[in-house]
Amino acid sequence: MKQLLSALDFSHELLSQVVSYGDTVVDCTVGNGHDTLFLANLVGTDGTVYGFDIQAQAIENTKALLRKTPPSAKNIFLYNISHSKVDEILPYQTMISAAIFNLGYLPGGDKTIVTYPETTIEAIKGCLNHLAHNGLVIVVAYYGHPGGEREKNTVLEFGSQLDQKRYSVLKYSFLNQTHWPPILMAIQRID
Repeated sequence: MKQLLSALDFSHELLSQVVSYGDTVVDCTVGNGHDTLFLANLVGTDGTVYGFDIQAQAIENTKALLRKTPPSAKNIFLYNISHSKVDEILPYQTMISAAIFNLGYLPGGDKTIVTYPETTIEAIKGCLNHLAHNGLVIVVAYYGHPGGEREKNTVLEFGSQLDQKRYSVLKYSFLNQTHWPPILMAIQRID
């Protein structure tokens, strides 16, 4: 048997199961661009990727990665704004098959610039407004920073309150790891 997947690897496994060629997807925290690139390759030349990050450095890092390793997708739109604006940016009636969040701070960046529960919940709600049947919103919470525990708890509480007739919500985490192991929450629309 192989080892259990990390939260990041598990998120990619889940995304691979729901994202198809030609889909529209969202990376709500582009960071260094790895999820953006992954999603772009899943949706292919006819798909569309929307990416958000409040840090200009994250947008630049993502553009650099996409230049270095060109994805198959041609329709990639990156926004240097809060992910809370996702519902305003996505075209009206656009359906997405998936969205991903990596909460916390930009790896290798300024650790004082972090995601916040209020904007994250607004962004999750925005994604759910556009989520197609069987689509997924995946949130990976890295919470080993000031305010991170509160954001993680707020997000998990939000997920636990979603109507079970409309959504299935999964929590995936390692219980015996030290130093704040990431927690993954996946929301699937089932109605």
